[in-house]
Amino acid sequence: MFLDDFFIEDASGIHFTRQQGSTFAKQVADDFNPLHDEDAKRFCVPGDLLFSLVLHKYGISQQMSFTFSGMVDESKHLCFPEQSEQVVIKDTAGKEYLTIQRSGELNNDSQLIGRLIKRYVKFSGQAFPHILVPLMKEQGVMINPARPMVIYESMSINMQTLNISDPALVLNKTTLTVKGKRGQVIFKFNLLENDKVVGSGTKHMVLSGLRDYDQAAIDHLIERYNSKKSAG
Repeated sequence: MFLDDFFIEDASGIHFTRQQGSTFAKQVADDFNPLHDEDAKRFCVPGDLLFSLVLHKYGISQQMSFTFSGMVDESKHLCFPEQSEQVVIKDTAGKEYLTIQRSGELNNDSQLIGRLIKRYVKFSGQAFPHILVPLMKEQGVMINPARPMVIYESMSINMQTLNISDPALVLNKTTLTVKGKRGQVIFKFNLLENDKVVGSGTKHMVLSGLRDYDQAAIDHLIERYNSKKSAG
């Protein structure tokens, strides 16, 4: 599976190089969050790569929820336990990073898993600027352009059926709730097969270091983001 290029599995557990995490973010998820830059001071492995690994290891369940509790960097070695309704991903020191709740039917079709991974992470990677900027403008706030912090908090998927082959993801509703210098963003989306809704999902993200909205600063941030994207 294509995912094999983006992690290392050996006797010490599952771990990642900075290059693997950064390449997945940019080339698979189309995500240019500076936290995933290979030379980032606070580098972290994309949450979407961890999500993808869970599907790769455990298959697709009808109901799945993912809660992130820590940022994984290149020094962490993760342990993926045996299948169960609740899976907790920890490192070799016992620190928790991801909790997964799973229920309902299970589909282990590798082609479907690969397609859903690519569809979801591509959808997820479009958060900035397409979704976040209009939300921030509406609320009159913005992230710190010098140190943009957008953190993946949780997500869930609920499928009506797993008798599918290539579901598309379509944004349904977005909200941003601001509390002081922090904000919580919620994306709701539907999964469609042949234009028919076959499931739905929700993604939660946290914005930190919020300040008053400044259109010129946002324009400059978008320009930097797009230049970085064009450079690959």
